[in-house]
Amino acid sequence: MDVDFSIWGTQISAWLSAHAPLVWLLGVISLITFVGSLMLVPWLIVRIPPEYFADADHPTRAATIRHPMLRALYLIAKNLLGAVLVVSGICMLVLPGQGLLTILVGAVLLNYPGKFKVERWIVTRPYIWRLINRLRRYAGRTPLVFK
Repeated sequence: MDVDFSIWGTQISAWLSAHAPLVWLLGVISLITFVGSLMLVPWLIVRIPPEYFADADHPTRAATIRHPMLRALYLIAKNLLGAVLVVSGICMLVLPGQGLLTILVGAVLLNYPGKFKVERWIVTRPYIWRLINRLRRYAGRTPLVFK
């Protein structure tokens, strides 16, 4: 059974031509996400406190905000950014970018049950652990510690 792949190429080419604005928009979004992750992810990783993964009951920044409306706005903004980073990181697993690190940073920002266990599991992967501590060392920060 022979399959004529030239028909698929013609169909794909026709679809891309018919949806050129969408293709350009997705390309621009992909480029912005890629460049943004290259800058944002390392910046956020070096700001994780070294003992963040040592204790599940560490204090949060939201707890230091006294005004309830400001605390709610802070939590909404933090969780929204975390969700965007997780989704972007998942996309970057197949697109250009730092997928696993972006997912890790997004997971750190989100609030959800079992968060600490998920974060620790991701960070304890040897490749991720080495990469995070290499970034922290380059920025002059101490490595992350565990209990």
